[in-house]
Amino acid sequence: MTSLAATAALIGDPSRAAMLQALLPGESLTAGELARIAGIGAPAASAQLKALAEGGLVAVHAQGRHRWFRLAGEEVAQAIETLLGLAARPARRPWPHDEALRRGRLCWHHVAGRIGVGLHGRLTGEGWLQPEGGGWTLTGTGEARMAALGVDLAAARRAPRFACDCMDWSERRPHLAGGLGRELATLLLRRKWLVRIEPEATDTLRRRRLHPTPEGLRALEAEFGLAA
Repeated sequence: MTSLAATAALIGDPSRAAMLQALLPGESLTAGELARIAGIGAPAASAQLKALAEGGLVAVHAQGRHRWFRLAGEEVAQAIETLLGLAARPARRPWPHDEALRRGRLCWHHVAGRIGVGLHGRLTGEGWLQPEGGGWTLTGTGEARMAALGVDLAAARRAPRFACDCMDWSERRPHLAGGLGRELATLLLRRKWLVRIEPEATDTLRRRRLHPTPEGLRALEAEFGLAA
C-alpha cells in the first residue's frame, strides 16, 4: 500500500475520522474521551489511536496514568479541513449544520468560518499582510497594528510557518493559518472577543463553535473593519 493510500485508509475509517475531527480545535484529549466521541469501547479506541500515532496523524503525551492525544501538526488539521470541504461539495444542498458553526469555529488553533475568512480578507486587503514564499509576511503597517493589539509576534515566528492559507471547509476561501493565525486566535479568545460556545460538548462539530461577544463585535469592527 502506498503512503497516500495508507494515510487515506487511516482517515477513512469512521471511528478514526471521528477522533481526528474531535481533535481539530487544537486541544489534547484522553483515549477515554475519544472513545466516547467515536462511540467505541476502550480496547478498540486504543487500537485505533495506536494506528493513528504510527501513521503520523496524532501525537501522544504521557502524563501520570493518562495518555493525551492531539493532532500531530498544523498540516494534519489543514488536510482534514480540506477533506471536510470536499465531502460537502458534491451534495450541492443547503448548509446542513447550524449557522453558528459556519459563522465561527476553531480549525486547529485558527479562527475559521465566516469570521476567519473575513479576517483573512481584511488583513490581506488592507495591507497588513503581503505575499512571501508561498505564504504571508507582515508589512510595516501590519507589524505595528498586530503589536499594538498585543499579538505575540515572537511566538508566531517560532512556528514552522509564520503565516499561510488554510482552505476553509464551509466558505471555500482561505482563513489564516500558521503561527500568526494561532496567535491572533489566542488573542481574540483571551480578550473574550470570541468565546467557545460549548467547549465540553461531545459532538465533534459543536465543540469547535465560536461566538463573538458584544464587546467582540465592536472590537472586530473597530480594529479590523469586520462586521461579524
